[in-house]
Amino acid sequence: MRFEDIDFNKLYIEQKEASTFKQKSKEAWDIKADSMNKRVHKSIYNEQFLKLLNLEKIDTLLDIGCGVGNISLKLAPKLSKVYCLDYSTKMLELLNENAKKQNINNITTINKSWYDSWDDISNADLVIASRSMEVKNMKEALEKLNNKANKKVVISYKVGGSFVSDEILDVLQKDIIKKPDYIYVLNILYNMGINASLNFVQSEGRGTIYTSKEKFIESVSWSIGSLRSDEIKKLEDYYDNLDENKKFKEDFVSWAIISWDK
Repeated sequence: MRFEDIDFNKLYIEQKEASTFKQKSKEAWDIKADSMNKRVHKSIYNEQFLKLLNLEKIDTLLDIGCGVGNISLKLAPKLSKVYCLDYSTKMLELLNENAKKQNINNITTINKSWYDSWDDISNADLVIASRSMEVKNMKEALEKLNNKANKKVVISYKVGGSFVSDEILDVLQKDIIKKPDYIYVLNILYNMGINASLNFVQSEGRGTIYTSKEKFIESVSWSIGSLRSDEIKKLEDYYDNLDENKKFKEDFVSWAIISWDK
């Protein structure tokens, strides 16, 4: 079999469906929006992502999965028009509030998902999807991004296929099926005739600075899903026996930044 004959999107779909980590609902992200708005604007990820963007001859932006605007709000003053798309209405409400506080008035919000029609959405010079590529069919999502871009597409995708560390999984004695890793995305793009560039950046991990036992368990549950009572007990025991320095030591996760020119 030749490399070109491998259907990487089919393999992606199969692993995505089997993965322990399931896509969050609109309602789940609505609930998460307030806490995200308090911390995401200060994330080390933002500046690392922005440093990789070349805005030469870029006048308009379409931000897919924009959340509360941690990327769009930083780019808007440099551009004439910014379109922000998210399927969480609460995220968009907070983004608009943030824009108003910063006197930014060139942002238009769009309440749609990956699976809605984008026919009525304007094209933009730059299309980004930052930490928002949790899609069932990667090829279809990449085609939608590519079709809306006039000049460039930049996306980020989690490296490693899991937000939960191997140490925590060992504590839970839990086997998981990881999400498809970033290499799938590169290979799907290759199958589409797109040779993309690759860089890596970091963000704070979900378990960064365990301010309380409850927050720690909540963070693990957000990633894996509902926990049994015996699993909660294991996490409680683990937390109680953690060295104090480790409780307050930041951990980091890596993101692949994948970009291509039209």
